[in-house]
Amino acid sequence: MNDVHVIAYFADDPTRTYQLVQWLDVLALLHEQHPVAIVVRDAASGEVLREHTDLPVLTAVEFPELTALYDRLDAKVVLYCNNSMLNFQSLLDGRRLHVHINHGESDKQSMASNNAKAYDRVFVAGEAAVQRHVSGLLELDTRRLVRTGRPQLDLRPAPLLAPSARRTVLYAPTWEGDADYNDYTSLDVLGALVVEAVLEVPDVRLVYKPHPKIVTSTTPAVRDAHLEVLRLVAEAGERDPGAGHAQVLRGDILAVIPDCDAMITDVSSVGLDWLYLRTEKPIFLTDRHHDGERLRREVPVSRCADVVDSTTVGRLTSLLTARLERDEHHLARLAMRHHYFDDLQVGDSTRHFLDSVSDLVHLRDRLVGEVAGDEQVVDTIA
Repeated sequence: MNDVHVIAYFADDPTRTYQLVQWLDVLALLHEQHPVAIVVRDAASGEVLREHTDLPVLTAVEFPELTALYDRLDAKVVLYCNNSMLNFQSLLDGRRLHVHINHGESDKQSMASNNAKAYDRVFVAGEAAVQRHVSGLLELDTRRLVRTGRPQLDLRPAPLLAPSARRTVLYAPTWEGDADYNDYTSLDVLGALVVEAVLEVPDVRLVYKPHPKIVTSTTPAVRDAHLEVLRLVAEAGERDPGAGHAQVLRGDILAVIPDCDAMITDVSSVGLDWLYLRTEKPIFLTDRHHDGERLRREVPVSRCADVVDSTTVGRLTSLLTARLERDEHHLARLAMRHHYFDDLQVGDSTRHFLDSVSDLVHLRDRLVGEVAGDEQVVDTIA
């Protein structure tokens, strides 16, 4: 297999494969133009990914295996959906162009780090992401930032929810992160209160869709809160079987969002996916740190959402009821959608992504050709 133009590189364990899984359908489209292979460093992750794609999945556990595989494939572009420490072993290869594509668009601090400087290009969603990098990083060459939107939002996965005559409220908390600075989850501090408040709203179906890493979390407070929410949803279903309350623990949240009428979530990519796909519907954003000023400054989407924290969660039932009847933030969300995603409409992001990767494939060939030409000149002079 040496006719590979693009490598999608993934170095982490199976609990993080959701980061690449969300890209697989987009990579399949890219494969039609430029052959794609997935390279993993963990054999178990490779097994998970093979269940989700027909693209070739190749395993190189040790560094010598990786270098030999890269030599054999001779790909032109390498894509990275996260900032795994093992990315740097791949980045050592100077004969390919390396592109960070991330696995979502959010205002988490981890979205703009000095890791960005290691890649030849960083694909970002729009103006908000550009500002996030410029304000958060010193000496960043902004020419590396390429606006491509969020191609996953062009996809239309099969619905995961049954049809319902009730208004559907989605509670979608993020995970606790891998460091305190990146902990935005509401689950351990507000989760049960949020669920109880939603269940008090008349004529509502509650859907609980946690981040994939919540389901496997070993953090006691998060694990216990998750189990408590599952209990509350199950008991509500037993009291009112016709309500259709649901726990969606597997599958793509993009297959849930289109059938919901309001969402409560944390600072995460899910909130911005909602902003793009359901601009006309209300969103509630949690603040576990109870710092409204910081939230408004660092998380622009909070300016067109109702914020839920420990002091306001007691009023969530009445506020949610009111917003389902009359949404006061609709126009503000329209402007905020432009801030995050420019003027992109459905289908535009995929075209931008495919064109941008294709440009880099051709650029790599041109650069390699120029280097080869220089080497020939040197040989002639010598």
